[in-house]
Amino acid sequence: MLIVLEPDITQKQKNQIYRILREGGCISREITEAGRHIIGSTGDAGRPPDFFESLEGVARVVPVNTAFKLVSRQMHPEDTRVQVGDVSVGGERIVVIAGPCAVENRERTLSIAGQVRKYGAVLFRGGAFKPRTSPYAFQGLGEEGLKILAEVRQTFGMPVVTEITTPAQADLVMKYVDVIQIGARNMQNFELLKCVGRLGKPVLLKRGLAATIEEWLMSAEYIVSEGNDNVILCERGIRTFEPYTRNTLDLSAIPVIKNLTHLPVIIDPSHATGIREKVSPMARAAIAAGADGLMIEVHDDPDHALSDGAQSLYPEQFSRLMRDLYVISPVVDKQLDFGYLDKARAVDRMQKAGNGQGRRAAFLGEPGTYSHKACMQYFGGQVQPVPMDSFKEIYETVREGAADFGVIPLENSLAGSVHENYDLLLEYDLRIVGEILLRIEHHLIGHPEARVEDIRRVYSHPQVFQQCRSYIDRHQWEWIPVSDTARAVRLVKEQNNPAEGALAGRDAARIHEMQILEQGIEANARNYTRFVVIAREPISGGQKNKSSLIFSTGNQPGALFEALKVFADKGINLVKLESRPIHGKPWEYMFYVDLEADVDSDELAPVIRQLEQKIDYLKILGSY
Repeated sequence: MLIVLEPDITQKQKNQIYRILREGGCISREITEAGRHIIGSTGDAGRPPDFFESLEGVARVVPVNTAFKLVSRQMHPEDTRVQVGDVSVGGERIVVIAGPCAVENRERTLSIAGQVRKYGAVLFRGGAFKPRTSPYAFQGLGEEGLKILAEVRQTFGMPVVTEITTPAQADLVMKYVDVIQIGARNMQNFELLKCVGRLGKPVLLKRGLAATIEEWLMSAEYIVSEGNDNVILCERGIRTFEPYTRNTLDLSAIPVIKNLTHLPVIIDPSHATGIREKVSPMARAAIAAGADGLMIEVHDDPDHALSDGAQSLYPEQFSRLMRDLYVISPVVDKQLDFGYLDKARAVDRMQKAGNGQGRRAAFLGEPGTYSHKACMQYFGGQVQPVPMDSFKEIYETVREGAADFGVIPLENSLAGSVHENYDLLLEYDLRIVGEILLRIEHHLIGHPEARVEDIRRVYSHPQVFQQCRSYIDRHQWEWIPVSDTARAVRLVKEQNNPAEGALAGRDAARIHEMQILEQGIEANARNYTRFVVIAREPISGGQKNKSSLIFSTGNQPGALFEALKVFADKGINLVKLESRPIHGKPWEYMFYVDLEADVDSDELAPVIRQLEQKIDYLKILGSY
């Protein structure tokens, strides 16, 4: 059951509840959800729910009626995020685990690790102990394989995942790896499940060959009941009568799992299909269906792999898949971050250099705005978001060092560029250190008891009204413009009038505990905003493949052509070119350019020198 506590409950009253539950042999833990404090309890306390409702400090009691208690979303309404080193599994960033099926030797493993790291994988997989169908097949290198995995982590900074097949391997695995995998054949090896539950390390639990979803979740319950909440579920296909794939990948399990449990779920399309050509299509489909991540087998010579070569992608295929996922992710409110590990380590180094003080990132508006969402998706939980009232205030705050980063919108796919921010980039000596593309989806939000037909007045940002014009024109509503969408939702909540609504994002509704009355009401679903992250200094480390700069040319024929020809001659692709008039100089313009290149690199230094000879002014905004 869930015991919802009163906000003003005393510690003495709370201790009394715990004492009664403990005497009844219950397992209990406190949960914080949407600002409320809840005690989740499993077991038979020997007392009916109304007894607990009568206790001082208890607001209400909610029975949990599923067989799996601790992993149930009833017990834990908010999503669990499993932290593996610098990587958070279950958040808004897609986590890709990649590597060979088995650790074969040191040189090959390190080579594959370097390639998957380069293409965006954040965890490395490789089996040191291999449970094989045939006793004559390669069974893994054992401890030697674990030592190679530890070297991968040390060399490339990637946490490592490997399978454990018996409790006797527990001490070895604890010594070398970051995530313990329970394979499909061991999903109901209950002694092994209890063992890894006691170890405390994150566990990746694969679904059994013929297991139902409830059986799978009950296996997770074994692990969590031993005190280990860090469980990642992995769907890897189930055995059916279909012979054209190794297994049948049950993508329908993703929304079912998301509804039933708070645990993150990833997909293994390699074992599901068993055929290389089918891995990428199913990986793309898994992300579109809402998976938190993927486990992909990659090998640089799969024809000679000692295990599962037929289903392993070549590194080049893995690279193309990652680029596809980068495009797909924003559609489902996720991000695939190629600089995930480098960024995390850079922010960590900044924190250590600042005597352990947390990093701060300024954004426009209140928590729940799209700028706030961009900030959280880019940094995860590594920084403290700081709300600001204006773009200029963000720049000032970053320049003065009161915030380490600023998150600002530069352009929207429907409304065009945010010219104020282009002008401020020219004015302030700050660097662009990153970017993030966010899908903008507006909803009609109201009180929990409100209905669409009750609404008479709506609040939102003026731009949102324009983007939702075709929807709101169907209603006789009064429009009230406000500074940002989250503030609109807050005003509706504070005024407590069911006839008032707001047009805003899902996060604002969740933060203020309001109801989404209509989803996706914008006129054009291709509504994306590109945000950039600004800082005083570049974020060190990592591969940079894009740059932004500003330049001006003389007012003469062919001046712009000659400048752009410098990039064309070197095969450098321009992805954005925009002009802005220079104040006080009629018919003269500044040009804002985005390139697919790292202009800060030594390799491009001659190109920049050649460009400077053909233009009047140049400012490099940053490489990222």
